[in-house]
Amino acid sequence: MGDQRFMPLYGMMKREGLEAIAFVPGANFQRIFGRDFHLMERPLIIIVPADGEPAAIVPALEMASFRPLEFPGPVFDWRDEDGYAAAFDKAATALPQLAGANSFGLEAQRMRAFEQMELQRVFPRARFVDAHGAISSIRLCKTADEIAKLKEAIRISETALEATLGEVREGLTEREVEAILVRQLFAHGAHGLAFEPIVAAGDNSAQPHAQARDDYRIKRGDALLFDFGASYQGYNADITRTFFVGEVSEHDRAFYDTVLAANERGKEATRAGVSANDVDDAVQKVLEGSQFAAFIRHKTGHGLGLDVHEAPQIMRGNHVKLEAGTVFTVEPGLYRQDECGVRIEDDVVVTEDGMECLTTFPRELRIVG
Repeated sequence: MGDQRFMPLYGMMKREGLEAIAFVPGANFQRIFGRDFHLMERPLIIIVPADGEPAAIVPALEMASFRPLEFPGPVFDWRDEDGYAAAFDKAATALPQLAGANSFGLEAQRMRAFEQMELQRVFPRARFVDAHGAISSIRLCKTADEIAKLKEAIRISETALEATLGEVREGLTEREVEAILVRQLFAHGAHGLAFEPIVAAGDNSAQPHAQARDDYRIKRGDALLFDFGASYQGYNADITRTFFVGEVSEHDRAFYDTVLAANERGKEATRAGVSANDVDDAVQKVLEGSQFAAFIRHKTGHGLGLDVHEAPQIMRGNHVKLEAGTVFTVEPGLYRQDECGVRIEDDVVVTEDGMECLTTFPRELRIVG
């Protein structure tokens, strides 16, 4: 029996009719080997044929870190002064069955052009195809260990958010609040940031992907939106909560409550066997049926794990059935341009009869500062 770590890949290749795949450091690499390497100017590529041993092309300076992975096939290392062409030549010689492969799958959203060009050089008769989704499908259903890591990333994030809110006050800039949040994330155990946090107040909260400003000071009545997450052992939290500073108008309260109702409906609609389309449709109908339908800007959510954005996309038109163990975000939002934005985002895992909400931070409207 071959290396068990590669079994999901072999099963996927059989289902997809792929004769081989090649992938580079990133989330799929980490899912298989339990660690990752940085993408840099030095190519590190794993080639897995459907029949036969896998092969690796590895920069010599990474070999000390690569050896503990106990790679089950030949490894061709190369030094900067010699270049990587000879390592690719040796890999092609070791994999003669791939010379004319008609379905050689690549991580098209991850692999760089120069890496594909080098593979094309040494396998000139091979036909390369985009297999990014197929390769990434091995990460779709999370294991119990992965769920535990996601829960820890979320716990760190929520603890850091509560601590940050204790320091929020009128007069601070968005950038100052962002700095507090980042400090609290690392103080509470984050290994890194899932992504650059979004801290947006007032009119800036109406930009779904806002950037914190240095020249705007938070004032009474502002919406204050946080979209952020800790990374823990490579797994990422993704949480959004919206607060109001000092006070909230009745109009903004109704705006907020509409988003909250959509968030709750999305979670209610989630269970194994329903489609991503069904969940998004349930959420959008709440928003569309409100007085604020003109302020909808985006779909309900996306998969979450080693990547912050991964499959499945929770949107109308995606009829993929959700499987137990799938983790995704439920993040409806409404955005009144130049005025106010509200988004409430939870991370959920699909179960056979519903879902478990991994985020626990309260969702009821809260006044801060």
